[in-house]
Amino acid sequence: MSASEPSLLPPPAPPPVSTARPIVEVQNVTKSFGDVVAVSDVSFTVGPGVTALLGPNGAGKSTLFRMLCGLTAPSRGTVRVLGEQAREHRNVRGRIGLAPQQDALLDRFTAYEFVELAGKTHGVADPSDQARQSLAYVDLDPEDPKRVGAYSKGMRQRVKLAAALVNDPDLLILDEPLTGLDPVQRNRMISLFHDLGDGGKCLLVSSHVLDEVARIGSNVLVIAQGRLVASGDYRRLRELMDDRPHRIRVQADDARKLASALIGRGVVDGAAVRENALLIDTLNVDRFGRNIAPIAAELGIRLREVVPTDDDLESVFRYLVERR
Repeated sequence: MSASEPSLLPPPAPPPVSTARPIVEVQNVTKSFGDVVAVSDVSFTVGPGVTALLGPNGAGKSTLFRMLCGLTAPSRGTVRVLGEQAREHRNVRGRIGLAPQQDALLDRFTAYEFVELAGKTHGVADPSDQARQSLAYVDLDPEDPKRVGAYSKGMRQRVKLAAALVNDPDLLILDEPLTGLDPVQRNRMISLFHDLGDGGKCLLVSSHVLDEVARIGSNVLVIAQGRLVASGDYRRLRELMDDRPHRIRVQADDARKLASALIGRGVVDGAAVRENALLIDTLNVDRFGRNIAPIAAELGIRLREVVPTDDDLESVFRYLVERR
């Protein structure tokens, strides 16, 4: 199976999200805290580019990130970054940038002081210059004398991202980085993610907000209750839902007449007229697509809109979680 083909898990051998050189390799990883299993038998590989980690709060996303950074060891399995275990190799940890979900910044510092300190802890050659570059990259003024504690939530998120970038990492782990950003800031941040991914960096970006993930990137790891339930392009994950009809909304001049014809000819599995729109259920989207226009033309019915209503990420996510 190619990397572009998503797979429901657990398969015999989970496909990588990317066929490029692996930067992250997670193999049969479990993490337990006493009797609580936070992450259970998770496996995936990720190469350069942007990959979104989708899951509700408490799904195990942050625990997985902590293992990738070497902050905690897996109870079972192996976690490798750039071919090594970050917990055992300091040089590997130096090639990772982390923006944690927790908002525990040193509030009495300015943004510049905080990011410069991050550069010093990473041992970068010129922490002052790198701090200024990183802050400018996320649209913050390194000369701003205001303390981080007085910043808005969105500005604090950007400070954390600047600190994660200060060592020019190969792997960026961003835990809920869009929380608190207004729409303009969010668009700018997502654009920045794509620029970094296009430049060869590996970004793992977590979120529990579905529409954010759809914009962050098409490569998705879906985690629920500590398990990886799917991986791949979320648009193609919908194709795996063969046991659930696709729903399509059709706007037409005579919706009832069109519905009767589609059902009578066996083109669709169900149809209902609601609020002057025809809602179609079909298990065979190709058959519907081949027939809808010719049948409408034959009947003299003008089609105004044909739109799938459940091919979005939310429907995919709900379906996958419900299967567990």
